[in-house]
Parts: sequence; C-alpha cells; structure tokens
Amino acid sequence: MSEPKSYTLDAPGAVLHYDVRAGENTTEPVLLLIGSPMAAQGFVSLAAHFTDRTVVTYDPRGSERSKRTDGAAETTVDEHADDLHRLIDALDAGPVDVFASSGGAVNALALVARHPEQVRTVVAHEPPASSQLPDREAILAACVAIRDTYLSSGFGPAMARFIALVSHSGPFPDDFAERPAPDPAAFGLPAEDDGSRDDPLLGQNMVTCNAFRPDYDALRAASTRIVIGVGEESGTVLPGRTALAVAEGLGTKAVTFPGGHDGFLGGEYGQMGKPDEFAATLRTVLTG
Repeated sequence: MSEPKSYTLDAPGAVLHYDVRAGENTTEPVLLLIGSPMAAQGFVSLAAHFTDRTVVTYDPRGSERSKRTDGAAETTVDEHADDLHRLIDALDAGPVDVFASSGGAVNALALVARHPEQVRTVVAHEPPASSQLPDREAILAACVAIRDTYLSSGFGPAMARFIALVSHSGPFPDDFAERPAPDPAAFGLPAEDDGSRDDPLLGQNMVTCNAFRPDYDALRAASTRIVIGVGEESGTVLPGRTALAVAEGLGTKAVTFPGGHDGFLGGEYGQMGKPDEFAATLRTVLTG
C-alpha cells in the first residue's frame, strides 16, 4: 500500500480532509473506513491490513483537520451523511465498501438510506442509535446532561459523565441523568475548565447521534448489503445493546467482531483492541 495522500473537499459549513492509500492493481471496490467523531488517525492499523485495496479515511466535520467554517455548535447526522455522499462523489470510484464504527456507523446508515447506489456493502459496527432501546428516554436525557455539563463546566466533568454512560451495563434507570456526576479526577481527567467548547464528541455530536432513528424501510429496500457488527466484549453496555437493537430493526442478526467498541484499534489514541483478529473478521464479512 502506498503512503496516504491527503486531499480537501469543500462542503457547506466545513472543509473536509481525507486520505487515500492507493492499492496496486486492485479490482476490489474502494474501502472507506470511517468513524465519528473518530478521525482518520484512528484507522491506521486497520488500513494496514488491506494493502490489496484502495483505502480511504477521513476526518468528519468538526473533528481534527475538518474544521467547521460556519461556527455551528452542533452537527447533525444529516450533515454527516451529506458529507459522505460528497466524499464518495469526489472519489469517482463507483459503489464503495464501507466499514463504519460508532457514530460513523450511524452516519453510514443515514447515507445508505438516501444513496444506496453509492455503497456496495456497509459494515456498521456498533452504531449508538440509543433511540432504538426501550430505555431511550433515560439515555437521551443522560446525553443532554453530558452536553449541558460540557457547555457549563468544560471537558473533564462532561467526559466523566460520558464514561459513566458508556460503562453502565444493562438498562438505564429513569433517574440516571439526575445522579451526581463522577469526579473527573477518578478518571485522570482535569476538573478545571479550559474554556474551549468545540469538542466533537461532547458538544457537537452527543445528542444528535444518539437520537438518530434509522429509516428501516429505506434500508431494507436498499441495494446495499448491510451488516451490523457487535463486539464480543461489548456485552450489555450501551454500544453493544444499540447494535443488537438496530440489527433486530433490520430483521437481521448482528455479526460478532473481536474485542469491544475499540476492537479495531492498534494503539491509536492510546487504545488497544484486537486489530489482527478484527481485520480478519472484517475481510471475511466483506467477501460475503
């Protein structure tokens, strides 16, 4: 695989940055690896396992290099889906294969519902569509509390609330959002507020991503092959539960992937999953 070449793409309210690793003499579709708010840097290890294909990664709007140009404090799933539509158009490579994780999986499902002709296969790994769970009201209230804590108190206190959310196992009690926030110091997080308010997870995507409602009718009618992935270690924590709920909504069974929500990471952002095993499973899934 060649060294990645970086490009930019203008979109309403943002300039998107993406990277292309060209595969040599490949006849396979382009493989697009996406997350949200995780940026291209999070897919270096996974991309290295697909040297026989052209691999494209990108920074979603508001993340790392892809700065918003309109000053908007929130990013919608519709905006992300439109960005992906524009990116695939810019690649001019015909229907692509997509591996999408976390918020990227939500955005990819929204893309396929609107533009199925652009995607041959999408593997949506643990889409956090909390709206699909019976305890959705408690979860979405917790997401609002995380965003509001970020806006009022900054990164550390909000991230402590986020860790409590994604660490919780099983259904959420009705009063979860009203419980005292964890101490940021317990997670090695700063308690002081640095004044910034542009975090893509806690500020821009926290509420919109979790509130997403898949268009199951459009997805079932799509020409795209849709696979929902769930981590073997995700158990009954939120990302695992939402993956199973979305698969049920589609009338399919989720495919189990090695590791947990971070299963494909190989040290990026200080997180280590099971990248070799994960890539092998992804290759098997993509080949059908």
